[in-house]
Amino acid sequence: MTNTPISLQDLRRNIYVKAKAEPSWRFWGLYVHVCKMETLREAYALARKNNGAPGIDGVTFVVIEAQGVEKFLEQIHDELIDRTYVPLRARRREIPKDGGKVRVLSIPAIRDRVVQGALKLILEPVFEADFQPGSYGYRPKRTAHEAVHRVATAIVQRKTRVIDLDLRAYFDTVRHHLLLEKVARRINDGEVMRLLKLMLTASGKQGVPQGGVISPLLSNIYLTEMDQMLERAKATTRNGKYTYVEYARFADDLVVLIDAHPRNAWLLGAVNKRLREEFAKLQVEINEEKSRIVDLERAESFGFLGFDFRRLRSMERQVWRAHYTPKMKKRTALLRKLKDVFRRFQSQPVDRVVQLINPILRGWVNYFAVGHSSECFSFIQDWVEKKIRRHMGRSRNRSGFGWKRWSRRTLYEDLKLFNGYKVRHWAAPKALPAR
Repeated sequence: MTNTPISLQDLRRNIYVKAKAEPSWRFWGLYVHVCKMETLREAYALARKNNGAPGIDGVTFVVIEAQGVEKFLEQIHDELIDRTYVPLRARRREIPKDGGKVRVLSIPAIRDRVVQGALKLILEPVFEADFQPGSYGYRPKRTAHEAVHRVATAIVQRKTRVIDLDLRAYFDTVRHHLLLEKVARRINDGEVMRLLKLMLTASGKQGVPQGGVISPLLSNIYLTEMDQMLERAKATTRNGKYTYVEYARFADDLVVLIDAHPRNAWLLGAVNKRLREEFAKLQVEINEEKSRIVDLERAESFGFLGFDFRRLRSMERQVWRAHYTPKMKKRTALLRKLKDVFRRFQSQPVDRVVQLINPILRGWVNYFAVGHSSECFSFIQDWVEKKIRRHMGRSRNRSGFGWKRWSRRTLYEDLKLFNGYKVRHWAAPKALPAR
């Protein structure tokens, strides 16, 4: 009788259940699952779905598929089995950021994306069992919107003293030896650890490369003990169902919210001190210029995941609520991007311009379509309408915005201009009376 091989999906589920049930268990025998063709096929499918530019070797998905995907994967499989696999150096690409700064993106070769993806598929369920409720970044079935809602809920519950810490070049400063130590607490497989070390050192002496398939998982592993410390702080100060501390983290973007009652003022200093101790142990530097202690009851605000958070009083019900809108610099960056399209394609037909700006608008609006973005959306919609009318007028040598010549119906029904400016509202938590 032959045993039926376990599927990748069942394997991942079994690993997670075991890891959740036994937090101190160290997994062994995982490398063989990384090398399996089923795992490599799934890793390739995920890489193909994300597409992306080629790495330093210049090999594209088109080239791979022309020569045969199975042949490509079999070569990777053989190198992993023979222990001859060596990752290539990632291709570096600079991405402009706000304020004239740049973010360096590392683009691995497709073969290395597949191997990283295969290793992630096997390691992810182990560490997913250890990750904490307040961690949202790059995790299955978790979104940035859920992190935003967690923060908004805490504000409604009068957690209005906020520790807003900014980390300086977090991804670039992760120490490999500390990261490998953390992974080894759960992984007792020398071949897996050797493969992971090869991946890390291929990009330098420290840091996890932004753009690497496995980098988000590793960056969460590195900060899990800090999340656990914050969970202990919540549990220690809990009063029945109510907690005096809340936090939300998305990768390196972290905010901690603390109850506003005077008797809990000591928590602000205590939690801030412990956070700094944890970051010092990790050798992660805090950017003091951008880090702040914020008091929402003094009409101050803070930023988290691109939103600007405040606390406002409802005029009708006289209760406090969380008010969050897209940050001004995010709106400015969007308009700058759209302006560039209008400028570069000013001689093109308007249909072509609409095709180019619609995906940009759709992605931006869908992300910010929560909270209190209606006013911002109205501004953007009016701005885009004016630019489209001005574009059509220029092509016909006419001045002005063409309000009468081109109605909104023309823009949205005939030209198919993006028109999804609708804010989605979460089921708001019960607000407490103003005090």
